[in-house]
Amino acid sequence: MSDTVPSRMRTQVGIVGAGPAGLMLGHLLHLAGIDSVIVEKHSREHVIERVRAGVLEPGTVDVMVGAGLGDRLLREGMRHGGIYLTFLGQRHRIDFEDLAGASITVYGQNEVVRDLIAARYATGRPLYFEARDVLVTGFEDAEPRIRFHADEQVHEIACGFIAGCDGFHGICRPSMPSGSWRAYEREYPFGWLGILAEAAPSSDELVYSLNERGFALFSMRSPSVTRLYLQCAPDESLGAWPNDRIWDELLTRLGTADGWRPNRGRILQKNVTGMRSFVAEPMCCGRLFLAGDAAHILPPTGAKGLNLAIADVVMLSRALAAFYRDRREDLLDGYSDLCLRRVWRAQRFSSWMTSMLHRVPGGNEFDYRRQIAELDYLTSSRAAMTSLAENYVGLPMEQY
Repeated sequence: MSDTVPSRMRTQVGIVGAGPAGLMLGHLLHLAGIDSVIVEKHSREHVIERVRAGVLEPGTVDVMVGAGLGDRLLREGMRHGGIYLTFLGQRHRIDFEDLAGASITVYGQNEVVRDLIAARYATGRPLYFEARDVLVTGFEDAEPRIRFHADEQVHEIACGFIAGCDGFHGICRPSMPSGSWRAYEREYPFGWLGILAEAAPSSDELVYSLNERGFALFSMRSPSVTRLYLQCAPDESLGAWPNDRIWDELLTRLGTADGWRPNRGRILQKNVTGMRSFVAEPMCCGRLFLAGDAAHILPPTGAKGLNLAIADVVMLSRALAAFYRDRREDLLDGYSDLCLRRVWRAQRFSSWMTSMLHRVPGGNEFDYRRQIAELDYLTSSRAAMTSLAENYVGLPMEQY
């Protein structure tokens, strides 16, 4: 690629990655009158169809509505005033509206991305899918560049700043020089086997369950599609899980003494996802700023990943707007510290939820009974339930 004369363009902010973080950042910058170019290595269809998060905090909903992206969300999103915690065959409801004065909204990440792509196309600003050989350079100086191959042509973008929104396995974070940042991480000895099922939800809210056989979660994506998860080995083979075994295990782990259980249906999709916690500090290097999964990963138990990504780009868009509007650099200088405060609080909550609800391989009965005691205390203490509710619905968006 280096031997080919590239097509050159210039933009104020080059964005690598067209997931929720990159697309939302591009939209917020557009609303602020700031130009951007978005570069994504996957196809449009792949980006949309990835089945990921589905729980939106009220702060995330407010950002989408305020950015003019709320029409379908408000029409189709499913508002939940709480969740259920199940242990020893009994369901216990945590009432978010009573305890924290807020609710969550179930609206799939793929739908968020679909809305954001439509909004991006409506602006007419550049969005490149299937970009190959993406490189970011010059961000330690004053001449950041993004080079990539797309549409049978080599492109080079001269940027004022680069936003690395390209996920955990992207190229932006590894491009930061060794010694300029530090990784904090933890790998969990289990994963989730997740399915999408063509079955009407049998509960009006999410159900988290600790069973002697492991964790399970009942969720949903629409009035006709449920999303369910089973704790499994992180390297579990899907071949070991025929559909009948999946349903038998889900009914065993989720079923309650009052007869509640998820509805069975045709399995549309299944996958295994390993669990990890990861934080990169700082979330920037020169004129390269990380956001979303490029900077941090959490176990999905606390439903924080997508919401943290949106919080990151809200902060970053405000900082970039202050720079281009008023030539203020202090908000960019404070971006990493401000975001990391929220990130570590979310890591704490997600780690706590994960340790409370999963059985550690090789763990003994003492560990299990301790988890039961913790859930028993949690569901009988208003103070403990309030703490969970406040963290689950999300802490207030930080303000500059």
